[in-house]
Amino acid sequence: MRRSIQYGIGALLLAGPVQAQSLTGVWQGVEAETGEPGAYWPALLRLQHSKSNAVFGVLYQEVGGNPAVSVTFQMRGARTATGLKLDHGDKLSETGRTPFNFWCDGSITFTYDAALEKLTGHATYRPVGSCDVGTLTLYRVKLKSAATVPAGVESSIRVSGRNVLWYADADLKQPVNTGNTYRTKLTKTTTFYLTQGYYPTSQSAVVPITITVKGKAPKTPAPAPPVAAPAPAPTVAPPDTARPASAPLLTDKPVVLPTVLFRVGKPELLPESGPALEQLAAELRARPAVKVRVLGHADRVGEPDKNQVLSEQRAEAVKACLVKAGIAPERIGTVGYGDSRPLFPSPDARNRRVEVEEMK
Repeated sequence: MRRSIQYGIGALLLAGPVQAQSLTGVWQGVEAETGEPGAYWPALLRLQHSKSNAVFGVLYQEVGGNPAVSVTFQMRGARTATGLKLDHGDKLSETGRTPFNFWCDGSITFTYDAALEKLTGHATYRPVGSCDVGTLTLYRVKLKSAATVPAGVESSIRVSGRNVLWYADADLKQPVNTGNTYRTKLTKTTTFYLTQGYYPTSQSAVVPITITVKGKAPKTPAPAPPVAAPAPAPTVAPPDTARPASAPLLTDKPVVLPTVLFRVGKPELLPESGPALEQLAAELRARPAVKVRVLGHADRVGEPDKNQVLSEQRAEAVKACLVKAGIAPERIGTVGYGDSRPLFPSPDARNRRVEVEEMK
């Protein structure tokens, strides 16, 4: 067991005339590449302004697959030309402690990517036991488009983050969108509540994004009276004697598509995926008001960060098949969970899967 990072509060401020983007906020992600194959540690870092050039905060981390084992460190450091450097301070809390395990501490040098709102950290730990190095990848949710939009006009709201989930309420019971872009028409100032599905923990934050609406919605002309079309001749489909009717795939809870599988390390669907995807497309055509979310998963083999990307690509591959089958893309959301939710001990092909659920 290694390392520590906690949700917390830290701050950065550059003195003098140099203008730098503030790194205040909640950064969420994972630590891996520590020399322990298959091991990973979901992490959360909160930063807040200080009154000097110093940086301080709190870093939370838990053991991947075992959230009962966690640690919280106080962090201190300073801004650098490319990001910031933090040193571990006091251990604020620890859960799941045993005499045979310990958390590493030392320093972490972060590089900031402003376009992606991403911090990439290279940790150097004190040489205690097996402690040596690690790599952290953290993302922040931040509004990247205009904060004001015209009333009643379709606008694109863009945010940063990984596996972003949008909700209409702070209790996260009304999902409205997934991904980094939300195209919508607003008629009044609206607050959305966003979370990241990228290595979530019990400390994951809800980030409110408020969009101000200006002006009045344009008036729409009255629709022309409908013209009655001749009724088509009724047709009776022949009974399908090749196979029995399948159970419905769409429910309000995630349902695994057991025959929709992928090649190892790739987002390429296996040939046997066809029938289940055809059935899913048929159900969506029969229920045109329904929207679905496709959840991608990877097997716990290889690096967690690469598996995260792979799970997102697999969800997008299923979406592409449904769009090709005639389903409107705006009816399909996608999320990738990496290798954080295996159903079976790895390695197992059944962990390389997708699930679908209705979006209410």
